[in-house]
Amino acid sequence: MAGPGPIVANLRAESDGLDALVAPLRQDQWALPTPAPGWTIAHQIAHLLWTDRVALTAVTDAAAFAAALEAAAADPDGFVDAGAAELAALPPSELLSEWRVYRARLHEALLAVPQERKVPWFGPPMSAASMATARLMESWAHGLDVADALGVTRPATPRLRSIAHLGVRTRDYAFFVHNQAAPAEPFRVELRAPDGDIWSWGPPDAAQRVTGAALDFCFLVTQRRPLGELDITAEGADARRWLQIAQAFAGPPGAGR
Repeated sequence: MAGPGPIVANLRAESDGLDALVAPLRQDQWALPTPAPGWTIAHQIAHLLWTDRVALTAVTDAAAFAAALEAAAADPDGFVDAGAAELAALPPSELLSEWRVYRARLHEALLAVPQERKVPWFGPPMSAASMATARLMESWAHGLDVADALGVTRPATPRLRSIAHLGVRTRDYAFFVHNQAAPAEPFRVELRAPDGDIWSWGPPDAAQRVTGAALDFCFLVTQRRPLGELDITAEGADARRWLQIAQAFAGPPGAGR
């Protein structure tokens, strides 16, 4: 089994790219609304800071993370927004500085996790590589929210492969959170990478198939763009049903942006 090194490197690069986007912003620009209702650019970075801090706690202090779980259970529908709102009130320079400190600590902590260890989380425990993949997915998705607010386009990179992989791996979870039975048979997923290569999952002869652009698939599973706008095609009733509910993130199904 591969260690967390390559995915942590991708997570670091993704975070640094978003940092470079927000670092030059004027203070008033941090208050620009993003496509997420009620969230400004400051909220987006605050959410990443909050989650990186909690993830660091999960890796380094099991007792403290257990307390965080209890606090979340007391307000399951609001604890994420509350955390973002609290940190978004910081001055932008302090918010950015704190995010830099905690994400760097998290990256180093993930690299030190033994390969056989599972890290506790709000869902099932996960390996360090899986946690880094989840952080990469969130950093990319919330970075897209920031880019949309600023009217800029961030380049598609090979890092999308890990996000697409997470989207494929969470197929059954998406059915579960929508109170639907997951299909018994595997799907074939074939996606065009930014460099024109093909990324694929599942048996080549599977009856249920999903094909299209890797970037658009990542838009879909992070619920950042509606299916009707995307270059994604499904063959088979179960595959078409999946595309209506796909999500790579944990928690209850969202309405999307």
